[in-house]
Amino acid sequence: MSTPTYLAYDYPMLSIFWSMLVFFLWIMWFILLFRIIVDIFRDDAMSGWGKAGWLAFVILLPFLGVFVYVIARGKNMGRREIAEHQAQQRAFDSYVRETAKGGAPSSADELAKLSEIRARGDITDEEFARAKDLVLSGHGSGTRPDAATTSGH
Repeated sequence: MSTPTYLAYDYPMLSIFWSMLVFFLWIMWFILLFRIIVDIFRDDAMSGWGKAGWLAFVILLPFLGVFVYVIARGKNMGRREIAEHQAQQRAFDSYVRETAKGGAPSSADELAKLSEIRARGDITDEEFARAKDLVLSGHGSGTRPDAATTSGH
């Protein structure tokens, strides 16, 4: 009869450590490989043939290709990544500014609305003049002339 064997006896602690180390190095290798591939496509200064050559080199001879790429072009990888993030931040800031600006109507928009209201006959010339003064002074909205007349300004 065979005696039962236990995994703990067959696979000692140091072997577990080395297996985990190899596994994590393997994961890090793929992360580096994919970052280099992304960097190849991100570089606008490189021609299409240059990108194709580096990509073929990195894919066909991965260890040598990655090491040569890091030595030859690794210094600018960080610069390109920083430039990409700064461009994304500028685009986001611009979007936020445009969105925030679109929410508040300008004085010209307020005055145009007041003119339409006066043209329809909903407010008198005196109410229009008071609301216009409020809009131009920046103290109130010209779209609600009744609020301007009751506020005592």
